[in-house]
Amino acid sequence: MTGLLGLPLAPLKGVLWLAEQIQQNAEEQYYDPVRIRAQMERVDEARRTGELSEEECDELENDLLQRLMHRPQ
Repeated sequence: MTGLLGLPLAPLKGVLWLAEQIQQNAEEQYYDPVRIRAQMERVDEARRTGELSEEECDELENDLLQRLMHRPQ
């Protein structure tokens, strides 16, 4: 009986599960140390080529370091 009552909620549960999976994947990528290091290298290259100012690079590097140090476990 409870199976029949829960049936109308199945699409909503599926959407919520999918949203959780997408969020988890996005967070894994956002806090991935390998990706962060690659971004740090791109910032450093932009500094060397003059594409970004020193202030812009400092701000980006600080943001990346914060992500690296405060990633969820």
